[in-house]
Amino acid sequence: MLSNISPIVSDIHAQSMNSGDVPAISVVIPTKNEARNIAYVLGRIPTWVDEVILVDGDSTDGTVEVARSLMPEIRVVSQDRPGKGAALRSGFAAAGGDIVVMLDADGSMDPGEIPVFVGALLAGADFVKGSRFIQGGGTDDMEWYRRLGNWGFVKIVTLLFGGRYSDLCYGYAAFWRDILDHLSLERDDGFEIETSMNIQVLNARLSVHELPSIEAARRHGVSNLRTIPDGWRVLTTILRFGFQRHGGRASAHLPKRRPARLRNMPGGGRVAGS
Repeated sequence: MLSNISPIVSDIHAQSMNSGDVPAISVVIPTKNEARNIAYVLGRIPTWVDEVILVDGDSTDGTVEVARSLMPEIRVVSQDRPGKGAALRSGFAAAGGDIVVMLDADGSMDPGEIPVFVGALLAGADFVKGSRFIQGGGTDDMEWYRRLGNWGFVKIVTLLFGGRYSDLCYGYAAFWRDILDHLSLERDDGFEIETSMNIQVLNARLSVHELPSIEAARRHGVSNLRTIPDGWRVLTTILRFGFQRHGGRASAHLPKRRPARLRNMPGGGRVAGS
């Protein structure tokens, strides 16, 4: 699938640069002490991506210096509060692209999958999320108890909000930047921001697609994820939106101004928001 769609997206981007029809693409990467991993990630980002934004959480290992040495044009921004959610919010605010891709810095997410995510957006989706648990996806970085927790969270979200998600706590996603006007993320400072976004786009009746994604093991170092505390934050986020949901899902009524759509995207994926 990737080998089929990557040249298509690249060709559309190259041929449409002067016409104004192609959307600009921003990649947002939250980091904290990822100097040993960032080279792997930056070296695999497609060359047609318009900007890469590194949000640094006060790294002390030279992450920023390594990133700038490898990609002098990279934009480095700071976050106003600690946590992955706070970092992503800062990155979203700084992004100038029409499309925003969120990507981890530990090497577990393959930047080579970006063309597939962008292709699904060009084909008409509003929000595209990776899934490790549909055909073609997989993970080498998830213990059995985290798998069980993810399964339980998916079931609760399906019961409360509908939809057909298979993966709730995976941070590889891409979306049209204007959907941020319909999301409230100010309370989501940690890893729960991924769950919050997934629920809110579902509630807004946006066109949401899940695509298979392969999660590798972190290349170096130790994850900042804390299973019990962060799992509790995810659960309380789900319940918060559940209590807020009184009158059914409201449509976001987004303007369909999407340029350069791909009408016949090869490969798999499924609509998760219906």
